[in-house]
Amino acid sequence: MDKYALITGGTKGIGKAVAFCLANAGYNLILTYRTDEDVADSTRNELIKQTGKKIDIIKADITDKKSINDIYSHLLNNNLNLNTIVFNAGLTCRDSFENILQEDWERVFFGNVHYPVFLLQRIIPLIAKEGSVVFTGSAMGVYPHSVSLAYGVTKSATHALVKNLVKFLAPYKIRVNGIAPGFVDTEWQKEKPAEIRRNIENKVALKRFCDPAELAEIYKMLIENNYLNGEIVVVDGGYSYR
Repeated sequence: MDKYALITGGTKGIGKAVAFCLANAGYNLILTYRTDEDVADSTRNELIKQTGKKIDIIKADITDKKSINDIYSHLLNNNLNLNTIVFNAGLTCRDSFENILQEDWERVFFGNVHYPVFLLQRIIPLIAKEGSVVFTGSAMGVYPHSVSLAYGVTKSATHALVKNLVKFLAPYKIRVNGIAPGFVDTEWQKEKPAEIRRNIENKVALKRFCDPAELAEIYKMLIENNYLNGEIVVVDGGYSYR
């Protein structure tokens, strides 16, 4: 039987790495992206060429609640049932505490917390029994975030959401877990100045950023291990080791 996984923010960064990992494991994919259609098309074509799996892409902005219906309609119209969902898309606001506007604070909360809750609520009838949900949290939801208060607080809320959803998803026979990555060597991190990267690496026991493919294997483990439930797996290489 064909297996299907939905990955929000699945066309670049961590989401793209998870997409390749799951496609290589036999999953067909539905990937959402926010704005960059060229990147999304390129990722889709690359996945099809390398894995031969069925890959759909959907434009879906996590700050726009209307896109919840777009995803639901795509699944319904194509008669797709899901085996797993990876809530990976997220956003931040780096304005200082003194300058952050309420609307920006609320936008981060909507995208990182409210959106996945109500998307899950909408599509839960389309998730197979014994299915799995995985949230991308953050090590910055564990350690105080020095740059974005909104991001750190919403990722802490994501971790709490995972723990609380266990009770509510149990009747559906659906497991839910989360991953709290540290610094992952995605496109965005590679753009940081060398000095900033060195400062981060000096705080990591392994002295390097995480390779996205390494992290993707943890997502796969959470999806495929049928006894993992309600866990937040921190993958930070020993951050704050010194």
